Amino acid sequence: MKQLVILALSSLLSFAASATEVPELGPQGDAAAGEAKAAVCAGCHGADGNSATGGFPKLAGQHAAYLATQLANFKSKERDNAMMYGFAVGLSDQDMLDLAAFYAAKKVTPGIAKAELAARGEQIYRFGDVERGVAACAACHGPQGKGIASANFPSLAGQWSEYTLAQLNTFKSGARQNAMMNGVAVNMRAADMEAVASYIEGLR
Repeated sequence: MKQLVILALSSLLSFAASATEVPELGPQGDAAAGEAKAAVCAGCHGADGNSATGGFPKLAGQHAAYLATQLANFKSKERDNAMMYGFAVGLSDQDMLDLAAFYAAKKVTPGIAKAELAARGEQIYRFGDVERGVAACAACHGPQGKGIASANFPSLAGQWSEYTLAQLNTFKSGARQNAMMNGVAVNMRAADMEAVASYIEGLR
């Protein structure tokens, strides 16, 4: 079993290295400029990037390159979200970098995992489920959920479980496209998605 897990993780990391391309949208962002531009975002994502409810993701502490990429994807409609398109369509590349720099400099507020889901959530997160073809989340997002900035793998630690679960479901259905995440989520059971989303919220 241990050898199968190692093999699965190695395959996933090899695929990730070949499939991920970190975008270059321009020079480094200016966090101070981003703070002024983020005023319109505060209603949903909080003044410091920590949203008040799981209906909107926490942005605080997220890698700047990942945030800038997602804004670009909303603007191009590669990632389809009518609300975010309305905000992103008027942003320049520099605006995106400034906003990303602002949120990346903030600290995410910690969450709490549900005790009854923690054991199964940790198992999926750290080791995956080889029998179902589910790779370990930790392979790309790190043992503490901090992600890998250089590979454009997002930080997950502290994220609302409601938001994480919603995204896993969009990956599973194909409504959100990412070859790696589509391949992982499609084999996940609903209960396992709920458990791992809860475990992620408790990471710090």
